[in-house]
Amino acid sequence: MSGPMVDEVRTRAQSALSTSPFYELRELHVEPREGHVQISGRVSSFYHKQLAQEAVGAACRELEVQVVNTIDVG
Repeated sequence: MSGPMVDEVRTRAQSALSTSPFYELRELHVEPREGHVQISGRVSSFYHKQLAQEAVGAACRELEVQVVNTIDVG
């Protein structure tokens, strides 16, 4: 993934989380990697973990990057 693509993925993914009505998602981290974007951090439920993955996936769908969800639940 090239420099501008990394920036675009990071911007879209972070925006999707930071504008979420679920405050827990706003504290998560995104890290573009080669061919995918990784989401990390901690949320209180598997529901919120899934919401984060869906939000980032939708935001980055047209960029064709895979979402890797390493969010901890607890």
